Amino acid sequence: MELKLKNGDYLPDGYGGMIRLEGEEALLQRVLFRLTARRGALPFLPALGSRLYQLGRERPAARPAAARQYVAEALAQEPVSVTEVTLRDAGGGRLEVAVFLESQGQTLQAAVIL
Repeated sequence: MELKLKNGDYLPDGYGGMIRLEGEEALLQRVLFRLTARRGALPFLPALGSRLYQLGRERPAARPAAARQYVAEALAQEPVSVTEVTLRDAGGGRLEVAVFLESQGQTLQAAVIL
């Protein structure tokens, strides 16, 4: 069971607690957290997170392969298979990374903007 995050804050449930997620929603919450957290930023969990923030350092032609590698590293501990990673210009020098996953026979999608 995961606590729901929005813009980096936990969301209250209106009863003095926090909104909890289960199943597919909890899995997607963990996936998004792992993709957006910077790998190595947490000293006691150095393998948590991704290196997606480094995509801007790569040559444009090398970015798709690097994105696939960074996503695979970040999600290695999750019960998902990464089926596809796509990149799209999000404007203003930003990239949208869309990740297509499979878990227990279901296809899931997560996207982050860097």
